[in-house]
Amino acid sequence: MAKMDFSVINDTTAKSFNEQKNLIKRVFKGNTVLCQTCKQVLEMKLPVKGQNETISGIRCKKGCTDIELDMEIVL
Repeated sequence: MAKMDFSVINDTTAKSFNEQKNLIKRVFKGNTVLCQTCKQVLEMKLPVKGQNETISGIRCKKGCTDIELDMEIVL
């Protein structure tokens, strides 16, 4: 049985994860961040009290970038 080399997949996944993490940090700092695909400003959607179905995250209006975040309301 041949041994599989996942190093390329692991490297690509790690790079993608780090890019996404940095994008989230920039948005949380209040920086204007553009979608890499449509160049529209990314918006942060926060949870709303009493609206449990609200999906929190970062997305552009077209939906090219759509990062769902697991967030809770802190009062």
